[in-house]
Amino acid sequence: MNFPLAIITLVTINISAYAQERDSISRRLRMVMENRTYYDARKSEQIVALKQLLVANRQTPRQQYAIHLRLSEAYKKYKADSAVFYTQQSIAIATALNDQQLNNQAAVQLAWLYSTEGLYIESKELLDHIDRASLAKQLLPDYYEAYLGFCSHYGQSNNNVVYYRKSELYRDSLLSVLDPLSLKYRITDATRMLYQSQTKQAEESLLLLLDQTSDKDPERALIAYLLGVIYKNKNDVEQQQKFFAISAIADVVNAIKDNASMQSLALTYYDMDNVDLAYQFIQAAINDAIFCNVRYRTVESSSFYPIINASFQEKERQQKRALRSYLLLISVLSLVLIAGIMYIYQQMKRLGKTRKALYQTNQQLSKLNTDLQQANDQLFESNHIKEEYIAHFFDICSAYIEKLESYRKSLHKKAMSNQLESLMKDLKSTDLVEKELEKLYESFDSIFLNLYPTFVKEFNSLLLQDEQILPKHHELLSTELRIFALVRLGITDSIKIASFLRYSLRTVYNYRTKVRNKARVSRDEFEEQVKAIGTFRKP
Repeated sequence: MNFPLAIITLVTINISAYAQERDSISRRLRMVMENRTYYDARKSEQIVALKQLLVANRQTPRQQYAIHLRLSEAYKKYKADSAVFYTQQSIAIATALNDQQLNNQAAVQLAWLYSTEGLYIESKELLDHIDRASLAKQLLPDYYEAYLGFCSHYGQSNNNVVYYRKSELYRDSLLSVLDPLSLKYRITDATRMLYQSQTKQAEESLLLLLDQTSDKDPERALIAYLLGVIYKNKNDVEQQQKFFAISAIADVVNAIKDNASMQSLALTYYDMDNVDLAYQFIQAAINDAIFCNVRYRTVESSSFYPIINASFQEKERQQKRALRSYLLLISVLSLVLIAGIMYIYQQMKRLGKTRKALYQTNQQLSKLNTDLQQANDQLFESNHIKEEYIAHFFDICSAYIEKLESYRKSLHKKAMSNQLESLMKDLKSTDLVEKELEKLYESFDSIFLNLYPTFVKEFNSLLLQDEQILPKHHELLSTELRIFALVRLGITDSIKIASFLRYSLRTVYNYRTKVRNKARVSRDEFEEQVKAIGTFRKP
């Protein structure tokens, strides 16, 4: 009796572990995408360090050659034009030294770069002019890899099966000269198995290689990408998305702009009906390809962009229509609310007058009990009408809220029963809320600064000279500035501020206390002077 329970428990644990792993990869991907500028800056620092070696004193021509070739390698999958430039400089130095081996080494590198840029004729001419028999043994892997790259890229550009076959022959040649224990050999061998339909062997080899690498290893991007291709061929969308995401993470961390992961991930999300992420990654793919100037990547990404962009634009139109409907509904409810308040106010004024008249009548006409009773009856009726109206008004509001809740539960129930898969994804996703909150804060900052364009300057004038608070280059207002912008608008209650900014009450209190401690005026006067920013008269 316990055996079925054990099986169910084991399956549940495996499903939970898989879901946690998928969420972890998704969070990691979001984080590295948000920090792409950091990884690009780190890559630029490495390149700058190499360039500084060029201007160092007492550099021999051979040392300069080596540095130029290192720069070419650094730019290889980052910015192809720059890689070509430094490779050409290496060739010029090798020619001046009359060293054929150095010339061959740089020419092989340049041929590979030309094929990525779509300069196939130039690439083929360079390779054809290299004497295979005279090549040093250590240059053979690069030589075969350059030929492999040329045939692969040229075959993709015109869908020529002949060049696909040639690329496989050069891959075999490359394997014959690589160290069988090297990572490059194992990746190349796994690629060969994949293209020869030895899918199971390729998958096992690549999964082992993935476990032996980290995000800091550039090769991890290719390993994960090939695994994504395997699962794509198996129509396993979730595994496909997982490995393309791992590949994209490695590409971003290593600032690899010549990548296939972004485009593949965009198409995967498109197949999963996640148009927002599909649009985000196809944009990233195109930007990377243009930045790196890799022709075949640009052509591939551009061919899919119109399809994804059209879906994204259609979704935005639907969201705008829904937003307009909600705004209309809110406007109608607001009008009803205003009308109700005005009616209640009139009733209260009328009630006040009635009470006053009743008091005067009671003083002046104490003997007219019949009239007094009648007046009391009228007053009772008026109170009853007011109470009935208020109760009815709140019943309407309550019923409307219950209907909204019931409608949400109904939709959620349908989604949970797989009646509308896409609806379920929308209900579970927080992306829309986060984006709308971001847009809300951006709109708030923009509108507020339009009303009070000198707010930041005047606010900082209330602080000590070395305690100035300035927004970052990509934002209009920082968190502290936004809190005191709400104070300037008259919202001084920390609870309301915390609710609007989605912070804890303690966080808002700490921010306010911290800023008040930086003030050049007394803490008690500080917020009063903040409220006077933008006015002609200061307190």
